[in-house]
Amino acid sequence: MNGHSRFIRITALASAVLLLGGCVSHDISDLEAWTKKVLAKPGGRIKPLPAIKPYEAYTYQGAKEDKRDPFQPFYQVRQAQQDQGDNSGLTPEMEHEIKDRNREELEQYELDSLKMVGTMKDKNEEWGIILDPDGVVHRVKVGNYMGRHIGKITNIYEDHIDLREIVKTPQGHWQERKASIALDTSGGGGGKKS
Repeated sequence: MNGHSRFIRITALASAVLLLGGCVSHDISDLEAWTKKVLAKPGGRIKPLPAIKPYEAYTYQGAKEDKRDPFQPFYQVRQAQQDQGDNSGLTPEMEHEIKDRNREELEQYELDSLKMVGTMKDKNEEWGIILDPDGVVHRVKVGNYMGRHIGKITNIYEDHIDLREIVKTPQGHWQERKASIALDTSGGGGGKKS
């Protein structure tokens, strides 16, 4: 940038500042007059606070027989009603297996997704070797559970594992059914129901 154009820019900037400075008025007499007028008005009265009504306690007497309790979530009521009607066909042992026991790791998988890859014997106890869909190997014995239908292992053989599942029919009844997992010799396949 040469000296001549620099001088022009500085001159233009200084002129703009002087012009803008000339537009400012220091006379605030109209503002002072308005402030005096507002302050001269008499102050108003503050409205009193509304009277506070005393608290009246109400004791809920409970739901009538034909109406549900409004303090109970509706989904729990429905669940309780389902539980009452869903016990058809359940033996006490089946009910215990469904409700009162801790779930085992292989119960998170569908039976068809599990593979039997072998067996082993240890101190007169037969073990089945199961491969889950994640590639993790599990050792199971008679009495363990696998699959999503409460599949209890009843027998372990060299070529398959027998299970007893508890399933609910479309009519809402619980029943036992047999299932099995065959030894996977091809690298595919899984459990099958009989």
